[in-house]
Amino acid sequence: MPVATLQEVRSTIEPLEGNKVKVVVEVEEAEFDKELDAAFRRLAKDVRLPGFRPGKAPRKVLEARIGQGYAREEAFRHSLPDYYSKAVIEHQVDVIAPPEIDITDGMDSGGVTFDAVVEVRPSIEVGPGYEALEVEIPRIDVTDEDLDEAVDRLRGQFSELETVERPAAEGDRVSIDIAATHHGDPVPGMTADDYSYEVGSGATGIPEIDEQVVGASAGDELEFTADYPDTGHDDDDDDDDAEEEPLHFTIKVNAVQENVLPEATDEWVAEHSEFATLADLRDDYRTRMQQSRIHQGQAARRNKIAEAISALVDDESVPEAMVSGEVENRIQDMAMRLQAQGLSLEQYLQFSGQDPQSMTAELTEAARSSAKLDLALRAIATQEAIAVTDDEVDAELEKAATQFDRSADELKAEFIEHGHLPQVRADLLKSKTLDWLITKTKVIDEDGQLIPADALELPEDESDDQEEE
Repeated sequence: MPVATLQEVRSTIEPLEGNKVKVVVEVEEAEFDKELDAAFRRLAKDVRLPGFRPGKAPRKVLEARIGQGYAREEAFRHSLPDYYSKAVIEHQVDVIAPPEIDITDGMDSGGVTFDAVVEVRPSIEVGPGYEALEVEIPRIDVTDEDLDEAVDRLRGQFSELETVERPAAEGDRVSIDIAATHHGDPVPGMTADDYSYEVGSGATGIPEIDEQVVGASAGDELEFTADYPDTGHDDDDDDDDAEEEPLHFTIKVNAVQENVLPEATDEWVAEHSEFATLADLRDDYRTRMQQSRIHQGQAARRNKIAEAISALVDDESVPEAMVSGEVENRIQDMAMRLQAQGLSLEQYLQFSGQDPQSMTAELTEAARSSAKLDLALRAIATQEAIAVTDDEVDAELEKAATQFDRSADELKAEFIEHGHLPQVRADLLKSKTLDWLITKTKVIDEDGQLIPADALELPEDESDDQEEE
């Protein structure tokens, strides 16, 4: 049984059933008396005794006045969590839930002994299949059609509308007189003359308008009914009954116009971009699109591998304490980010139209997947003997220290004091394990074509730039 000694405090760890351990902490009387003395000093600030200024009454006077029991309870409340925390750090207990603390000796006098039963992260085994995964990601090659679309988007910024003598098609603009009535009354916001509308855009939220206008020519008059548009909120029963009656539309097409794109010549490119020729523009598009797709492909590959190995872990293997703890962390993180934007969590829910129950359910699902990934990566690391060296931990701390403009030694000492170093090592181990899985995974695109590993690597100079950024 491991034993730790911290001044006059001793602790031991006993494994229990149900993925729990018992941390037994023994505090000698001389050590706990320091906590008791500190408790009396805190209480003295709130006790008014004749002849003494607030906070200046001696401990013996206070003991005579209020007794030791109340101060002892204050000392328990203040010191036991600290003793427990130090014992957990000393023994590197990977806790996933708050402890249940039970004082077994010293309630009334003398030294103190207490038990802290706490749930710890389980160790699981991942079955075969993780070493030969196949994942699908979007294609990363850039085709001539992709470049044509990119150039057309630039040309579209300088397009001009030209009236045409033909039926309207998707992408055209039509000038229309539109009027909608409901029970014979005009519908606000749905009556206008010479309204310029992009065919196929669905901007009105009424698909029947696009269906009717496609194929119509200048001078055509259209008449049709359409369902009342979804307002996006719950109405009372009377309103629902009223909206069952369809809307009645009349539309007169005044003109059909198409977007005419300028011709993509070298002269036009030189005038409207930083490049001298169309070929130079396309080369730049190809380079930037390729870089972007490689970045996206790398992220997609990593995410798909994470999803695949998470699926190898049964839900029953994931302690609810891990899930609930992750949900709480995510809610706190969201609240902090919203606060930085001047919003409360309640305001966000109101603006987004989401209720607390659905948000919690969504976060719970994500937290469970995260917990399964955590357990899977740790298990694979154990099964494949993947480890993190002290040098790798130091290198990670060096990067963090540079980011926060701190010395690496100072940051490491702080991490050790607060027990954060095991988490740094665990995060590195999981990242290293995921990197190992990437080398073992077959990657294909949506057409089933193999994507070689080197196709998802940026040129060395670009990789260096990305790392610095």
